[in-house]
Amino acid sequence: MATVTATAENFEQLVTGKDIVLVDFWAEWCGPCRAFGPVFEAASEQHEDIVFAKVDTDAEQSLSMQASISSIPTLMAFREGILVFSQPGALPPKSLEELIGAVRGLDMDDVRAKVAAEQ
Repeated sequence: MATVTATAENFEQLVTGKDIVLVDFWAEWCGPCRAFGPVFEAASEQHEDIVFAKVDTDAEQSLSMQASISSIPTLMAFREGILVFSQPGALPPKSLEELIGAVRGLDMDDVRAKVAAEQ
């Protein structure tokens, strides 16, 4: 699956619509973002069951603010609509694969229990 564009209008539906969603917050002028882009795209081709979404922080400034993006690239991972990972910085391919494996391996009952306890 190729990457999809996330906007303020479709973001909520994207992150809640599939089991696992990875979101790359990026900008055209950002060198590390441009370096991470092909890594993210290649992973999207290998993991067709995962949604890989990209948010252009220049075009989607309000969404970037809502997501508390202070540095780009920032990668977020959602599982069953719950934010389970958020970190700035470009990941090398091996680290992205490890992250995908970790997100797949999460015990979501445990995650939901922790989220409920924090509220």
